Amino acid sequence: MRAVRYDRFGGIEVLVVREVDPPVPGPDEVLVAVRAAGVNVGEAKIREGLLADIFPSTFPSGQGSDLAGVVEALGPGVTGWAPGDEVIGWTDDRASQAELVAVPVGHLVRKPDGLPWEQAGALHVVGATAWAAVEAVGAGEGDVVVVSGAAGGVGSLAVQLAAARGARVIGLASAANHEWLTQHGVLPVAYGDGVEERIRAAAPDGVDAFVDTHGDGYVDLALALDVATERIDTVADFAAAQRTGVKTDGNAVGARTEVIAELAARLADGRLEMPVAAAYPLDRVRDAYREVEGGHVGARSCSSRSPGGGGARRPRRAGLAYFFAGRSSANFCGARPSLMKMFPEGSDAMWCSPVAGKEPTCAMSFRRKMNTVPRRDAAYR
Repeated sequence: MRAVRYDRFGGIEVLVVREVDPPVPGPDEVLVAVRAAGVNVGEAKIREGLLADIFPSTFPSGQGSDLAGVVEALGPGVTGWAPGDEVIGWTDDRASQAELVAVPVGHLVRKPDGLPWEQAGALHVVGATAWAAVEAVGAGEGDVVVVSGAAGGVGSLAVQLAAARGARVIGLASAANHEWLTQHGVLPVAYGDGVEERIRAAAPDGVDAFVDTHGDGYVDLALALDVATERIDTVADFAAAQRTGVKTDGNAVGARTEVIAELAARLADGRLEMPVAAAYPLDRVRDAYREVEGGHVGARSCSSRSPGGGGARRPRRAGLAYFFAGRSSANFCGARPSLMKMFPEGSDAMWCSPVAGKEPTCAMSFRRKMNTVPRRDAAYR
């Protein structure tokens, strides 16, 4: 099978796709034929060696934790699953960017019918992180909740989850993303100089909770707004959290099958939105990470389903994609025509999420760099 590997720490130039022996599922594991697998900026930080003291690598190393695919085979003692089952899950072995992955049964949920592979494959890291952060601050009916990085991969899900709980959500984002936030019941506020005054004007009776998905001073801003420390959660600024005592609940807290199943159900029935930005065939993994590390998008995923294909058909090759949730109508593929030419007709990689009744579109976000601080959690082990 083919899989992403790197033999030393470094930039995208160390990434290769090579033929390797397929994994053999052990006890309580299943072998999954990957249709989509996540591409997250934290993986780049690990590959660059910036987190070697926390997450050491054994070379050659793989990449990826998010995944969605089809059960190919069962390990000893596995019950409740069968070949052909469509699943969403994650691996802690940096292995999902491959055609086949052995996954513990405790890391799998069933993929709802109708949920695109690309969204399913991008869900785990950003979804579990957003869920945990909103839960940590106790967002509820009537609360005023501020979310920084509100149009990023985590932030765009967090604002929707907080709003669904009845909170009045203020989303900090660039003007290009204000329309998307407004459409999802969020009051958009521009970040940058004067943001504290703008938040106070938007919430004259005060702010109850603050979710920081971006870092770069937002913990201190939350404290300046008189938000209680127990109602502030950051998934980006751990130095500030250590200094101030605010919460850091993220993926390690939210990485539970019941959470992923609930988020997947909401995506499938339209209660939650996570638009697709683009996809890459596996051979272009360097291009995917080049875009991700440049900070242009939020959540991302690998895809290995043929356009128009379905069911449990085994892909002939894997592909890479990445996603963002939160978009401006001015930033569609018309601004990036090269994305529309990425795959010839009949190629094996699904590269965009279809919009009902329209040709597939790539929703690219040309925002300032969002969260680039990896989280210390199970997703990157």
